[in-house]
Amino acid sequence: MQSTRTLTDRIFLVIKGLAMGAANKVPGVSGGVVAFVAGFYEEFIYSLQRVNKKAFKLLINFRFKSFYQYINGKFLSLLFLGMIVSYFSVSKLLDYLIVHHELYVWSTFFGMILGSIYYLSKDFKKWNKTTITALILGVIAGVSISFLDPARENDNLWFVFFCGIISVSGMTLPGFSGSFILILLGNYVLLLVDSVNALYDTIIEMVQGNFEFINNPLRIKMLQVLSVFTLGSVTGLVTFSHILNYILKHYKFITLATIMGFIIGSLGVVWPWKATIYKTAADGSVRLDSAGRQIISNYRRYFPELNSETYIAIAYIALGILIVLGLEWYGKHTRQHHSA
Repeated sequence: MQSTRTLTDRIFLVIKGLAMGAANKVPGVSGGVVAFVAGFYEEFIYSLQRVNKKAFKLLINFRFKSFYQYINGKFLSLLFLGMIVSYFSVSKLLDYLIVHHELYVWSTFFGMILGSIYYLSKDFKKWNKTTITALILGVIAGVSISFLDPARENDNLWFVFFCGIISVSGMTLPGFSGSFILILLGNYVLLLVDSVNALYDTIIEMVQGNFEFINNPLRIKMLQVLSVFTLGSVTGLVTFSHILNYILKHYKFITLATIMGFIIGSLGVVWPWKATIYKTAADGSVRLDSAGRQIISNYRRYFPELNSETYIAIAYIALGILIVLGLEWYGKHTRQHHSA
């Protein structure tokens, strides 16, 4: 764990948090992959592990400085600052980009995942029957999940809490997309778009001195949903970090092989060239959820025609790969700098 950081290190740590937050919002992309390729995954898991009984004892006894130092607070606070900023800004930005430039957005993410697969596999030296089997099982799991039908939206607070625990898994487990699992659970839009935007709008209104939202039952409900989801996410983040540390400690290479397989198998989720299939009723009409949105059933994937749009999309795939390789280079450079 790093004890000292330069101003440049701190700025880049916030930027890494921005990248992790953005990745966690995108179905098929894992924030844990960003941590992995940027070279701070082990410190991230180690720091989360420090949120334990000893940390809570320090907190209860008002030993805030000791608590902050014990959990590697400087690292976590800068990282989470970037995530929080990203969480709100990306929610609005993704809405716009996916509506107006959907093909190029998915192309970029597809390239980033390809780059992640390369990063995970290039230094893997423990191939044997066990790890190859784990890889195959990971591929099967990823492919199977990508073809499941999403459930209907559910704003029950207990279910929302469960969604929080599940969704945050992508931060601690590279390749496991928590946001995609939320799509399957039917709550992606509710939890990562609607509720986040509700809080964003509420903060803006409060800054302007407008407190009319108090009389808006839908807004209050969205804020409740986001609060419970956040509580579930924190619970899951701490819990998964302890479980994952045990698994990596005792079954490191089997786990990494499974992660690689899962990433490969889930590539179909972010395949850029796909058409959305909506659920239909018996009379052939498109089914709507409680908010009047069309309910997504799945995606129909196809191979594109060779035209200018396709060539641009391929360029964005290359850009996504370069982004990951750039993160890898920076992470390697940073580790060499601190070890010197």
